[in-house]
Formats: sequence, C-alpha cells, structure tokens
Amino acid sequence: MDTRFLDSLIAVAEEGSIAGAARAQLITAAAVSQRIQALEREFKCKLFSRAGNTVQPTDACLTIIPKAKSLVREARDLIEIVQDSGLNGTLRIGANSTSLTAFIPATLKSIRASVPEAKFHITPGNSIDLYRSLINGDIDAAIMVMPPSAIPKSLRYWVLRDEPLALLHHKSIKGTLTDILDNKPYIRYDPSCWGGQMPELFMVEKGMTKNTIFDLDSLEAIAQLVSEEVGVSMVPIWAGLELFDETITTLPIPDKKYHRKMVLMSAYHPRQPRLLELFMKHLGELDSVDLQKDL
Repeated sequence: MDTRFLDSLIAVAEEGSIAGAARAQLITAAAVSQRIQALEREFKCKLFSRAGNTVQPTDACLTIIPKAKSLVREARDLIEIVQDSGLNGTLRIGANSTSLTAFIPATLKSIRASVPEAKFHITPGNSIDLYRSLINGDIDAAIMVMPPSAIPKSLRYWVLRDEPLALLHHKSIKGTLTDILDNKPYIRYDPSCWGGQMPELFMVEKGMTKNTIFDLDSLEAIAQLVSEEVGVSMVPIWAGLELFDETITTLPIPDKKYHRKMVLMSAYHPRQPRLLELFMKHLGELDSVDLQKDL
C-alpha cells in the first residue's frame, strides 16, 4: 500500500473536500480522487459520502484514519532515518502565538545564516493542542506554556522563560492594583487556556472583583486593547510586551506562585536529535530567552 494514498485520505478527511485536499497536497483533484478510489477498492468499502460541495468520512473511514496517520508518520520516520546524515529530514516544531512572533523568526534567521541546509516546519497552535500533538507524535517539539499536570516520562523540557504575572493598564490610569481592578473594565486572559489560569487563580485567591468585558487567548490583542484604553488586564510579562512600553504601565506581581513558564518540550528520544540540538542552540542565544537545562 502506498502511504501517499493514505496521506491523501487523511487530507480529504481534514479538509472536508477533494479540492481542499488537492490544494493542501499540491496535486490535482483528479489525482486525489484516484487515490481515494484505489483505497476503496483495496479496503472494499466506501470511505466518503458526498454532502453538497463537501465530503464526509464514513464510519469505516473514521476507523481507518488513526492507524493511517500512524503508518504515514512511521513511513516518514523510516525515510528520514535511512537518509540521515544528522541534519537531513525536517524538524516539526509547534509554537504558541507569542512564541511564533517572539522566538521563531529570529531563531530561524540565525540558523539559516549558519546552517542553510537545515529544514524546519512550524505549526502554530495553542499550548493545549500542541501538547496533544507532541504526545501523539505529530510534531517533534513545541514552544508552549508549561502544562499544569505531570509530564509523561516520554517527554522532556527546557524552561525558556519564567514570566511574572503583572497588571497592565494605560499610562493615563492612576491608583493601586485593587483600585484599578475594582473600577476599570477588565480584559480577561482566557482562563480555559493554561496561561490564563494563573491570573484567574490570583484574582480568586486575593478575593478581587473585576468587571470582565472580554475573554481573549491572545496576549498581543489584550495589550493592544489596553494601549487603546479599552480596559485593563492581568497577564504574564511575555517577550514582546516591551513593544507597548510607550502607552502601557506594567505592575509586576512578585509572588512566583503566579508565574507562567514557557518551555521547549520534545520527545525524550527525538527523531531528529541533531536538528533539535541545532534549534535549541540558536533559540538559547536570543536575548529574550534564559534557557535552563532539561528537566
């Protein structure tokens, strides 16, 4: 069985259409259709049903997909092992929204200047989804918020930043932390995400009241709204917040209990150890990173 056909099967299921899968795989829609038909003949079952301009996976298809993903991943790994000269292959790295702008461009630029043959694929996402992808083996490493639960022994991590919690407010606003939170509209760092759990814990434990107007899982968007005097917020001091120094006052909370840890996490035995080592070396050279040894 050609794993490229399985790759097309996965793409159709994820994109919801033959045309979408073709665009994602950079092949023709006819080629995708032929691959699906070949798989249906081999499996002796229908894999998709049409619903207007979209297709829906059948129950049989949904049963096949998890194993298909595993086979495609294992085939890709085998190719990279055979071709391995240390820096062959591609390192698949996940990055949350703040890391995507604060760390990834400078790190890739530095690597490109010294080791142009090294290849990386960057997957954006929130920390919860990236952690799941890392456990499933869909990515090789991720820059993300430290999970609140115990880390499986199959994974290892390096702390990149230990970020204090802080109150953000426009420079025109005066008063104590309590006064400001009691009297100003509050933009809440979404508590359903890991990073947003620390501000929420602080507010609850200190018995502070707030007039919440928005929930956002984007620190950049929160800072922009604070700078435009829409409201105030409690967030970690992330790499990039300094860009708003002209309009925003940052009041740090000294208690380390409420810090957010940013980590680089990977499999304990990575598929691309030399590429991971290279990426980590250049990442650790950034001024905004204080790389600590693996834990």
